[in-house]
Amino acid sequence: MEKEPPRDRPIVPGIRARAPRRDAQERREALIAAAADCFAEQGYRVPLEEVADRAGVGRATLYRNFKDREALALAIFGREVDRMAALLDPAASIDRTLTEMIRSGARASTLFARISSELKLDEENTAAFKALGARLADMLGPTVAAAQARGELRGDVSAAQLVTTIRMIGGLLLPHWSEQEKSEQIAAALDMLLRGLRPR
Repeated sequence: MEKEPPRDRPIVPGIRARAPRRDAQERREALIAAAADCFAEQGYRVPLEEVADRAGVGRATLYRNFKDREALALAIFGREVDRMAALLDPAASIDRTLTEMIRSGARASTLFARISSELKLDEENTAAFKALGARLADMLGPTVAAAQARGELRGDVSAAQLVTTIRMIGGLLLPHWSEQEKSEQIAAALDMLLRGLRPR
């Protein structure tokens, strides 16, 4: 009976299966980050080869992860929704929550404003973009309910309206502004909007 060749390290159940998945996830995240940078710097029609180069992967890896540039855009905005979810604390005041979400999502808002006119969405991708908005609204539901219970929002204000508020104010912030200028703009816009949203 032939002996099995010696192994460099012992087999630990599950390790071999996890490592490739982790590497694949890291490559996917690198592609999303590279696409966000390339779209912001060069526009939505930047060659996807440049995205792959910046991510440090081959073109085949890009297309294994994303069927087209629209799928890349969806992944960018999906990642932003995930980041916003981490900021939600229903116990925090609605002013603070909105300020943090607007600041966190400012880059995504600017990017969306830049590429939205060039997005060519088929039925599937249109549905996916709408689902992202609905997901964000669902996540905001408990925050809205808590703010209404504290008297910070009118009872008829919906989570979807808060998503619109975040997008509206986020679209006002210019990338070259200082943090102080952004803070002042957010505070002024929120003051104006929240006076219309609070109970009379």
